[in-house]
Amino acid sequence: MTAGLAPTPLPALDPDTAQRTFRAVLDALARPGRPAALPRFDELPAALLPALALADLDTPVCVLGAPGWAEALATATSAPVAPLGEARLVTALRPLAPGELAGLRAGSASAPEDAALVALAVPALEGGAALRLSGPGVPGTRTVAPRGCPPDLVAARATAAAPAGPDLLLVAPDGAVVGIPRSTRIATEED
Repeated sequence: MTAGLAPTPLPALDPDTAQRTFRAVLDALARPGRPAALPRFDELPAALLPALALADLDTPVCVLGAPGWAEALATATSAPVAPLGEARLVTALRPLAPGELAGLRAGSASAPEDAALVALAVPALEGGAALRLSGPGVPGTRTVAPRGCPPDLVAARATAAAPAGPDLLLVAPDGAVVGIPRSTRIATEED
């Protein structure tokens, strides 16, 4: 489905789909750079699934790039809609502009889980600029080449990652998802 206007009302996830979405998010973040698969759910963009499965009334949400999706998500989950810098769950249905990644909600050394989890819709998990990942969950290094990453991804992550920066999910239209948690270091192939 495209990232156009939100359906009214937003279809609810059945418990099995919500649980499989949660598992895919955990798998993606536990094995940085290794694709996991979100369940098929044709009624909405794949990048919206993590927020729909994880949001609740105590979790501020923000949806970028498509009118109506934030309100539909809030109605379906009882989650409050928040500005980008205050949201715990962010769904970007459009590319993040320079500076937006650095402006995401951060946690602290004692509460890193307070940082944002960002599901970024990308056109594909292949065919883009090569990024070398290293850190916990990555044996040695792993190279990924997603298309549509923010142009300031490497620089923004260098200043806002561990221990308190946001976790990032790169989500392709077919539901393939790659996790880049806050503990993962990112470098370009030239570095």
